Amino acid sequence: MSSTGASVADETPSPGGRDPLSGDGAATGRLGDRIFAGATVGAGLLVVVVVVLVGIFLLAQALPALRVDQASFFTSTQWHTGSTLAFGIAGLLWATVATSIVALLVAVPFSVAIALFLTQYAPRWLSRPAAGLIDLLAAVPSIVYGLWGGYIVAGKWAPIQDGVSTVLGWIPLFAKVDGITGGSTLFFVGLVLAVMILPIITALSREIFDQTPTTHKEGAYALGATKWEMIRTAVLPFGKAGVISASMLGLGRALGETIAVMMILSGLPQGAPWTWSLFNGGATFASKIASDASEFSGGLSTGAYIAAGLVLFVLTFVVNAIARVIIDRRKAFTE
Repeated sequence: MSSTGASVADETPSPGGRDPLSGDGAATGRLGDRIFAGATVGAGLLVVVVVVLVGIFLLAQALPALRVDQASFFTSTQWHTGSTLAFGIAGLLWATVATSIVALLVAVPFSVAIALFLTQYAPRWLSRPAAGLIDLLAAVPSIVYGLWGGYIVAGKWAPIQDGVSTVLGWIPLFAKVDGITGGSTLFFVGLVLAVMILPIITALSREIFDQTPTTHKEGAYALGATKWEMIRTAVLPFGKAGVISASMLGLGRALGETIAVMMILSGLPQGAPWTWSLFNGGATFASKIASDASEFSGGLSTGAYIAAGLVLFVLTFVVNAIARVIIDRRKAFTE
């Protein structure tokens, strides 16, 4: 009786008429894995190829202008692209790096504090809508930030900058520059950029802090840690690599921001003396290229701007490479 039942059960067809032992499902699974693996490898290679081609294009277009450049490309602050090419990137590089560093120094502490509040202190009924409101800031177009900064905040910031320059004007970074208003300086642009990158850094930091293992936090509490001690010993170390990644992503946006910077930052006349002051005007790589785009006529003069774009391209790669090294070392240390 039992043997008959066993034989009947063995002969019962599987659902769909397929024999589970025939290997059809396994073969299909292996084929799907191969297709997916090939698609992911192809997508990764495509990105690498596109980036390499962009770099080759920029280099090929920039070399003819660099060969006839009458100024030192890396140390000169003059920019003449007329009949005689004499251009350098020192001023553009300083403006780009200075505004981005100011933005990071302001945005990162606020972003980390907001992310910690939303994940560790705020009740759920408050954290969810507050996180949504902060995320909405990332969807605001850059031209809106430019209008907001140039027409609303600039007038209120000018007296503050004048006071700072009066007290700290003996420091080269905060020296007052004649002819440059407080709402059109490198420092003020950095503040506007800080507001622009704050939602990006906050959103990523919030996700990282929210993934802190519960066992880490409970272990800290079990050892007698207070709320802040738990955050300092469990949450922050776990999320350090993520915060660095988020900061580098925000830095990438700050380095390449164009419209808002072009609307706010005061340009310098030809031959104006260059200073280290953050209360000076100038132009970043992106704003310089965008503001002079109407003058592009091909040839060597356009190649000067492409050379500036090549430097911005390389600068972004260097920043991302440094961030990757820091993150990898951090992961190796924690493991």
